[in-house]
Amino acid sequence: MSELQDTPAFKPMAERFRGYLPVVVDVETGGFDWNKHALLEIAAVPIELDEHGRYVPGEVVSAHIEPAPGTSIDPKSLEVTGIKVDHPLRGALPEREGLDKIFAPIRAAAKKHGCQRAILVGHNAHFDLNFLNAAVNRVQHKRNPFHPFSVFDTVTMAGMAYGQTVLARAVYAAGLEWDQREAHSAIYDAERTAQLFCIIANAWPMPALSPSV
Repeated sequence: MSELQDTPAFKPMAERFRGYLPVVVDVETGGFDWNKHALLEIAAVPIELDEHGRYVPGEVVSAHIEPAPGTSIDPKSLEVTGIKVDHPLRGALPEREGLDKIFAPIRAAAKKHGCQRAILVGHNAHFDLNFLNAAVNRVQHKRNPFHPFSVFDTVTMAGMAYGQTVLARAVYAAGLEWDQREAHSAIYDAERTAQLFCIIANAWPMPALSPSV
């Protein structure tokens, strides 16, 4: 049992989302079609609980990914992201190794909180999930910690909370800063999305302990 699970003041994570651990994910890609365009960057931020039972972003994990064989890149996408695919210092990993780097700490975080698996949180979350699932299928990865189709989408959450659906505008509405120069980096977007998720989720009434606890 972790310290969070032993603390009686609030529900542990395993009892809040039907046994799922929210993990914010952002991907940068070579286009919009997950069936043909390459996965180029991925970052993930597990959601943790502080000593008061409030949601806080955990430690980010990220990987630059080599374009998988058979995938393509639309040059217009690189103009948006600024990714230099062939840069010698990019440190890109083959797709399988990149997924392993991301999945291992997510599985560890889920185990820490007593959760059965992770659920992807994203801004336009199904975009990220579809690219992730496509990569998993290409390498036949057997230890994907994410639910295969369910997500939490901060577009919906921010739309309800602030009337904003664009990530930068939602971040501003939540009282956070947004650096457009850093945007379209998987790490930056994942970190800001995680902060946004936590602010909105923490504004919701705290789950009460069940009588059986």
